[in-house]
Amino acid sequence: MQTMESLKRKIKSAQDLHSVVKTMKALAAVSIRQYQRAVESLSDYSRAVEMGFHIVLKYRPPEVKGRLTGPPQRIGAIVFGSDQGLCGPLNENIARHALEDMAETGVDPQDRYVIALGMRIEGYLIDGGQEILETLSMPNSIGAITPLVQDLIMIIEDWYFRRQIDHIFLYYNEYQSGATYRQRTLTLLPIDQSWLKRMERMKWPSRVLPIYRMNWEDLFASLVREYLFVSLYRAFAESLASENASRLAAMQNAEKNIEERIQELTVMFHRQRQMTITEELLDIVAGFEALKGAERKEATVHVHG
Repeated sequence: MQTMESLKRKIKSAQDLHSVVKTMKALAAVSIRQYQRAVESLSDYSRAVEMGFHIVLKYRPPEVKGRLTGPPQRIGAIVFGSDQGLCGPLNENIARHALEDMAETGVDPQDRYVIALGMRIEGYLIDGGQEILETLSMPNSIGAITPLVQDLIMIIEDWYFRRQIDHIFLYYNEYQSGATYRQRTLTLLPIDQSWLKRMERMKWPSRVLPIYRMNWEDLFASLVREYLFVSLYRAFAESLASENASRLAAMQNAEKNIEERIQELTVMFHRQRQMTITEELLDIVAGFEALKGAERKEATVHVHG
């Protein structure tokens, strides 16, 4: 049976852990909102890029033809995971999603060029039979996203325009609400033709259309870079928000379990204390009865004497 002192120590340890978990839960909630604000801030920027596409597509020279696309032959994939733990099945689930989706393309693993973002997702991809070209760390703040996006754009341009990698995919978690998120696949390149047609047909917000003096191909290439930037930045922000959502869910479960454990230990402590008090009372009663018995015996001796 546990002593009252050992139960006190266990209750104190559980309460300390509960305090740490509550702090981590609060930090995760703050981080989710921070990264969601980053996603929201992209809306105006993304709108400006779409309007740029509208202009260049509306005035596309007749000799410029779209790049013909067929089934994927060689693919590039960027899989967004995490570097930190305590985020539940986030890495395992997105790795499984990416592996299944890449398998559905029919492209053999040796013709897939995969970059893992986050040290913890690398093992899941390798265990699934996929070699990793490179593993990069996830940014640990909003300010660290942009430099990594710029590095990835250079890698993507090398893949697509020099290495003849014909399809490039992003696999990441997209934040929903509270502590929920879902797996997402984005075909980054080639740009979806139906999306480009929508951009071409969109209504301009004023009567005056802007003009440009740049070479058409150079302007289009610049807009593609901006499209890549927006897509990658959003994927990073959504992934980081989802990571913290998963961590929030893990902390909520941990908090519930710790509270149940504290309650259980407290009940045990009160029961043990009651038993101790009862034993002490019984000892007092027994001592009192023994004293009374001794007094009666002494009185009897005096009477007979």
